[in-house]
Amino acid sequence: MADTDPTCLASLTYYCQEKYYRHVMKIASEYLKSYTNDPVLLFFKAYGILMEGRTQEAIRELNQVKHKTDVSLCSTMALIYAHKQSDTVDRDAIVDLESELKINRKTAREKTLYYAGMFLWLLGRSDKAKEYIDRMLKIADSSREGLVLKGWIELNSDKEFNRNKSIRYFDDGVQDSKDAIGLMGKVKYFMKRQNYSGAHEIVNQIVVSHPSFLPSLIIKMKLFLAQQDWDQALETAQRILQKDRTNVDALQTLVVHSLAKDGNLAKAADSVRVLISALETAEPCNASLHLHIITPISRLCGKNPAIQSQIYGLAQRAFLMAPTDADIATEVGYLLTLQGNIREAAKWYSNAVNLDGNSLPALAGIIRCQLLEGQLVEAEQQLEFLREVQQSLGKSREVVYLQAVLASKQGQDEEAVSTLLKEALELHFSALEGLPLGGEYFEKLNPAFLLEVVKGYLDFCPNKPWIPGQSLPFVLKHSAMILDPVVKAAPALLEAVYLLAKVKYLSGDFEAAQSCLQRCLELDSTFAEAHLLMAQVYLSTGDFKQCSHSLEMAVSFDFKVRELPVYHFIRAKALKKTGNLPEAIKTLQMILSLPGMRRGGAGKAAGAPSSSSDRVSVYLELAEALCLNGEQHEATKIMQDAIVEFTGTPDEMRVTLANVDLALSKGDTETALSVLRNITPTHPYYTEAKEKMADIYLHKRNDKRLYIGCYRELWDRVPGAHSSLLLGDAYMKIQEPEKAIEMYEQALKKNTRDAVLASRTGQALVKTHQYNKAINYYEAALKIKGQDFLYHDLAELFLKLKQYDQAKKLLQQVLEHDYANDLILMMNGVKYLILLAKVYTQSGDPKEAIETLNKAYDVQSRVLRRLSVDQPERMPSQRKVASLICSQIAQQGQALKEYEMAIKYYKEALTYSEADSKIMLELANLYLEQGDVDSCQHQCAMLLKKEDDNEDAAMMMADLMFRRQDYEKAILHYRQLMERASGNFSVLAKLIDLLRRTGKLDDAPAFLEMAEKTSTRSTLEPGYNYCQGLYLWHMGQPNEALRHLNKARKDTEWGQDAVYNMIQICLNPDNETIGGEVFVSIDEETSNSNNLLKERQESEEMAVRTALNLLKEYHPRTLQGEKQVLLLQNCCLMASKDKTNVEKALIAFTEMASSEKEHVSSLLAMAQAFMILKQTPRARNQLKRITKVAWNAAEAEDLEKCWLLLADIYIQSGKFDIATDLLKRCLLYNKSCCKAFEYLGFIMEKEQSYKDAASNYEMAWKYSNRVNPAIGYKLAFNYLKDKKYTEAIHVCHKVLTDHPDYPKIRKDILEKAQFSLRP
Repeated sequence: MADTDPTCLASLTYYCQEKYYRHVMKIASEYLKSYTNDPVLLFFKAYGILMEGRTQEAIRELNQVKHKTDVSLCSTMALIYAHKQSDTVDRDAIVDLESELKINRKTAREKTLYYAGMFLWLLGRSDKAKEYIDRMLKIADSSREGLVLKGWIELNSDKEFNRNKSIRYFDDGVQDSKDAIGLMGKVKYFMKRQNYSGAHEIVNQIVVSHPSFLPSLIIKMKLFLAQQDWDQALETAQRILQKDRTNVDALQTLVVHSLAKDGNLAKAADSVRVLISALETAEPCNASLHLHIITPISRLCGKNPAIQSQIYGLAQRAFLMAPTDADIATEVGYLLTLQGNIREAAKWYSNAVNLDGNSLPALAGIIRCQLLEGQLVEAEQQLEFLREVQQSLGKSREVVYLQAVLASKQGQDEEAVSTLLKEALELHFSALEGLPLGGEYFEKLNPAFLLEVVKGYLDFCPNKPWIPGQSLPFVLKHSAMILDPVVKAAPALLEAVYLLAKVKYLSGDFEAAQSCLQRCLELDSTFAEAHLLMAQVYLSTGDFKQCSHSLEMAVSFDFKVRELPVYHFIRAKALKKTGNLPEAIKTLQMILSLPGMRRGGAGKAAGAPSSSSDRVSVYLELAEALCLNGEQHEATKIMQDAIVEFTGTPDEMRVTLANVDLALSKGDTETALSVLRNITPTHPYYTEAKEKMADIYLHKRNDKRLYIGCYRELWDRVPGAHSSLLLGDAYMKIQEPEKAIEMYEQALKKNTRDAVLASRTGQALVKTHQYNKAINYYEAALKIKGQDFLYHDLAELFLKLKQYDQAKKLLQQVLEHDYANDLILMMNGVKYLILLAKVYTQSGDPKEAIETLNKAYDVQSRVLRRLSVDQPERMPSQRKVASLICSQIAQQGQALKEYEMAIKYYKEALTYSEADSKIMLELANLYLEQGDVDSCQHQCAMLLKKEDDNEDAAMMMADLMFRRQDYEKAILHYRQLMERASGNFSVLAKLIDLLRRTGKLDDAPAFLEMAEKTSTRSTLEPGYNYCQGLYLWHMGQPNEALRHLNKARKDTEWGQDAVYNMIQICLNPDNETIGGEVFVSIDEETSNSNNLLKERQESEEMAVRTALNLLKEYHPRTLQGEKQVLLLQNCCLMASKDKTNVEKALIAFTEMASSEKEHVSSLLAMAQAFMILKQTPRARNQLKRITKVAWNAAEAEDLEKCWLLLADIYIQSGKFDIATDLLKRCLLYNKSCCKAFEYLGFIMEKEQSYKDAASNYEMAWKYSNRVNPAIGYKLAFNYLKDKKYTEAIHVCHKVLTDHPDYPKIRKDILEKAQFSLRP
């Protein structure tokens, strides 16, 4: 028997429920080959024929099986139903059958009652079906199939209580995984409860138990779709099509995926063609199913002609199959409306009304056509009739929406229209409650309808972005709420995403608007309107270069854009902002000359501004541009035209306020104030007028009392949170924080959940340095439910105050909350984790910081996965957060010298922000630090290709050229940067350093002179003085260097670097090798005067005191900077040469070196301290560690000092070869290294190679700028030994000119050289 087959009955009931009647017949026929004359199969075959509308054929088939015991009742019922559906009803036959039914029912057995209940359930008569199954269960209370069917019947009940009860029957009836009907019931139950994981578990059991059972895969596909797991749904659809290439559900899923998720309309059109072909092949006589399958597609495809024409053709063919079906006629009318064929649509709607006079959608369609045709009187009459009908049938969203459209067209106010639209939407969304995403959901969501509503709302919106801080108007908030479920369900619906971008733009949320527009352009890069709106976004954010680029893109994809005034208006505003006033004025005048721009002018031009608000904006922009261009008279004329044009319109007040600005530009403050005083609180621009008046009192008249008076009056006349906030801000502006805080608190009482207000109060206390009060405020506010957003502010305050333990405790406390799958909580959790990592970093715990950032990255990855489904428009901003986390992990890795980890995370950061030049630069810098020159060059080249004016990349490229010893190219890069911006002192500072390292410091004055010529004030600039000081220090003029660096000492940008270099000069003005012993004895021999030694000692002590005073001004903002302060403090102790101080400094250096791997500065300082304490072996051991460190620009100076000191040690021990190698390494990276040449000269001198010694001393003399007398003495001595008497005499004269009392040089060298020249 067929009922023993595990999937036979399950397949038949599944397709009956889904109304695939041809499938039912086909399956029954297939099984009849195995189970010949099975009454159940014969009944289902007849049922399929009946439901297809072939009534007489069904009657014949049913008569053949009605005497079979198991199906006798269901067959009799089906015959009664068939006769009633016939064109000619046989009343006698119905009476006979009903009598027969009553007799058979009394003696019916278990199976007979079961199939009778099943038939009634499939027919939708659940109450009657329940009676039969209850009788069956009385006979056999443990019947598994009876319990399962009872579960199905309860599940279809209208009552929530009964639906909840159904799972009990399924649990009792399902004994194993082979019961497909029962398991499918459980899946349905779990889906209704939105327990998708439970549903998945059950459906997987069916798939495993019955691999060839196709309905299980279809259910699985629909389940994935309900979860918005598009990829899995698509994959399952492909699996289904491999088994059945004409499967309608799978093909419909492909179409919906192309429309809603991919946005590929061409692919969707092809899929629709395949779907229609499959539908007409698989279910050729099922008109209602055809309508059911195409309706979701018609709601998603918009006005796409390729898809519209195909579904319109199918709908027409469906109507030919069922010419009495009013629903199909209504759908044809709807499709014609989308195509713009209103008259033909009206005919189809009228036809539908003739078929079913109570069809609300058809009646609403007729009224819609009347409204579109401008027949307002007729539409109003029809709506009156429908309102009467509604009282008996209940409210309909179509009718309420049409009332709103009529009200709008009749010119009723915004409030009346908005109220009706809101009611229509409440009715609309109530139908979606509990529906999983799928065909029915898209049909009832009806995105096309919702987009029309949003467009209706936007008609009442101003055309400029809302001012931040003010509460958003209802129409914008409601528009965003409407679009949110549309974009969430169909993220590739271009028009929906575009409208959401427009709503976000008008709401002042430019980042979200930009994200939405980027999504639009990903879907269709030729969408000119998106490019135009993107231009407006860029204009609002001040990115005029990108604004112009977007305008060009819009024109390149659609030349008609140039005919739109909005294009010229955006362009004019961009030109005005960039200072090109003549061109802006010319463009605005051209817009004003267009037809339709002036009242009473010629017919409206295509694309001319549609509203009075748009037109007034053009007048006001032109007046402002003329005013800025100094054409006051012309500006006045334009304003007079505007007054005439807009008097009596809602925009009259905008013109009045613009006249105030014009009066102010002429210096006529009295007229401006007089106009503003006349604006009363009833005007919509009253707040703006008061703000302007206050601004005049503060900035023009410097009267704080009247300034505050304006805001107090506003607060009195228009009480509310916003006016309290404005008054609080005003008090802050005039430095009265106590009163400001009072106003913020008052505003907060009126709106306790306002994050801006709550944060503003705390920020006011912090700004006024009332830190304890701020902490107390935050802690009190956090006790109020709903103020959790203040945790971040309080933690930041603790961090600012360096109260790291409190910050950690607070953040760890808030992170204990389980944010599970709540998207907002997860995103907040990421913010808290990033801040906690910052706390760990600043408190000196980098490993904990990395671990915390990794947690943040895990959570952010989950956020991105959710957003891709739920809120794709937020993806770009959240991808930036992921990129930030990755780059912070990379920075931590780089600081710990974990280069592989750092590279991995920088690359990962770039997967989220491919165009982020900062990350690309950091990665390039890391490659450079590692010594991977090729990778660094590749990264810089990529960056310069993208941004040819990127200074940092160009400077790094110059560093690379220097490393490759291509000095000319290195300098060329900097020269080009200087020529592009000669006043860029950061470039100049880098160039001076490069010139020094390439041995071309003599070229620096030319560049300094170039910088001088950029402005008459250049020489007063801190940046210029810093560069000049740097150059003079390298030229051996420490006093002059200090004078110039002192001028940059107080600057915020250059101050810290200037102070650092001043300290270095004080501690070592002559660039000696600290701790070196080679030249100490020679210098002592040369300057054996006790007075000179005493003077030198006093000078060193004073220099250390000066360095300590300067150190008090050194206020670093980073942890690395704080370590540098500690290092310098101990360097000052070491410079005193006192044994106790040196030992104390050595302890500090040792701690620093042990806390950070291969920290060059601290290892150098340790070595210097060991040398001063005469512990040479220990010093040598520390310096040997540094020789393994690769050269990098950041540690270049310290590395050079290390190599010099180690060379000094080796020279002392007679290891000249090793010392020479180290000195050559110094010269490889600094060709001006005077000390390296001096040491090389000494080695040559020791080896009695006086000629080579003289050559090296000559270079040392040159790069010391010929001011170091000790080097001059050595050079002259070696010239004497090499018998170059003339050169020796010249050097002696130079030394004695600058240092007349320099000892020994006259007697030991000058006189001997002169004597040797005598004949």
